[in-house]
Amino acid sequence: MHLRSPVPSNRPSRPTRIALAVAAAALLAPATTACGDAGGLQGAGATATAISPDRLWPDLTPASSPAFEIGEVETEVVKGIAVPGGDIHEVDPVAVVRAEIAAHPGDYGPGAYQETARRMSDCGRSGTAGRACPVLEAYYRDLTGDGHDDMTLGFRQLPGNLTAVRVYTIRGHRLVQIMAYEDAVSGVELAGRAVIIRAPSEVAGYEYRLQWTWDPQQHAMLLTHDEMMRTGKPRRSPTPHASASPSASPSPSAPASGR
Repeated sequence: MHLRSPVPSNRPSRPTRIALAVAAAALLAPATTACGDAGGLQGAGATATAISPDRLWPDLTPASSPAFEIGEVETEVVKGIAVPGGDIHEVDPVAVVRAEIAAHPGDYGPGAYQETARRMSDCGRSGTAGRACPVLEAYYRDLTGDGHDDMTLGFRQLPGNLTAVRVYTIRGHRLVQIMAYEDAVSGVELAGRAVIIRAPSEVAGYEYRLQWTWDPQQHAMLLTHDEMMRTGKPRRSPTPHASASPSASPSPSAPASGR
């Protein structure tokens, strides 16, 4: 139960407050008349009543372990990658992706992302061939707060429409992966100590927004926000037209109207 705080003894009485309000209104009236409606105070409408949360199923035994593993705190030392002078800017992003492919051959073999592995040979080439390289431009920012830049790297996972997003830092002259995620990405942003990934949704007018934030206790980027956000006006499905004849039936090749 919420207990109301006692009213202070020096608070004006109700008649006094009414008189003060009338006097204040009289003083403001000339200014309001001179300025017209521009800048005048307007009512915001009725305030919604605060509703306290209701706890559902209080007798339900709390779970002690997660149902699914999403690899939130998995970190990995990248083997075979030198860090000259401990400067992450000197690390070759293409070499980092090649090291991942070598460390996880099952993910980049037949039936998986084998096209990514095949196109790695185009990296470093000029012209059209070089543009087939699946590795995207690397970005550098201090995401861990240690005063040194970290590297955010992306590369296409082919065939398909997925983009892998990775974050690396330097620990003791070793390259350490502190975040790994892949999705059908529509945008990636760096903000403060966070990596924000936007991904399309099957719901028209909405998208997924996931935020990974550096956690100094886990020494990794943790998934701190996962939400669906409005991006614009929802697109309406075309209105089906009535059949010219009641006995007419749709063509077997006609697309389904919904999922």
